[in-house]
Amino acid sequence: MFEAESNRHTGRGIIRFDVRFPGGLTFAFPAESGRMPPRHPMPLPLFRLSPLAQRDWLAQALARPAPASARNLSDGFRLPGREGTPTEAAVLVPLVNRPHGLQVLLTQRSADLPDHPGQISFPGGRVEPDDASLAAAALREAAEEVGLATRQVTVLGHLSEYETVTGFRVTPVVGWIEPPLALTPDPVEVADVFEVPLAFLLNPENQQRHYRMLGALRRDYWAIPYGERYIWGATAAMLLILDRTLRGGSA
Repeated sequence: MFEAESNRHTGRGIIRFDVRFPGGLTFAFPAESGRMPPRHPMPLPLFRLSPLAQRDWLAQALARPAPASARNLSDGFRLPGREGTPTEAAVLVPLVNRPHGLQVLLTQRSADLPDHPGQISFPGGRVEPDDASLAAAALREAAEEVGLATRQVTVLGHLSEYETVTGFRVTPVVGWIEPPLALTPDPVEVADVFEVPLAFLLNPENQQRHYRMLGALRRDYWAIPYGERYIWGATAAMLLILDRTLRGGSA
């Protein structure tokens, strides 16, 4: 039974996955990769608008029912010992209004965390009993993890939920953020905080379908490599949900 998984670049253009087993044993599995067949969806009008118009356009797009292509992206796979009723969780999808274009704020998780160590993620976590809403949970977690002030976030809407292999039912909450940012990451949970252009993440040419083998089991997942950053798994899938939601029926 394995506890958690992380990823690293080998320096030769190959990505290996470290799977840690009880007792400290670690095994590395190479990841096979490949691009999806070329897709040529209509360009999003979002990137032709002024910042104020962008915020309104996003809120309107998120208020519409999610298209079928943006729902049920989870494949139902669970890690051993994580079966059963999923735990409710929420993450913040932070869209930072920069002069050079909208950016998505992401974190790299600490290598010492029990779940998804070292992986790239959105700030977020489980919903606590005192949270008034999913948005409140996402904002609280963002404040705790990276020191993002709640007053700087305008909640634009929610995305379709996504179930992780670790047994969480995650609702992504999309937020608009006005700089400047004075972030104070929690070193216990967060190893790094960085931004990626939203236009890059929503470009279908950058959205790849990868797989890896765990023994005889093939695991397929979404990935969006960005320079030396490897965005994959649940985070990449939720970015796909955002992309397909914004494109509506044309996704």
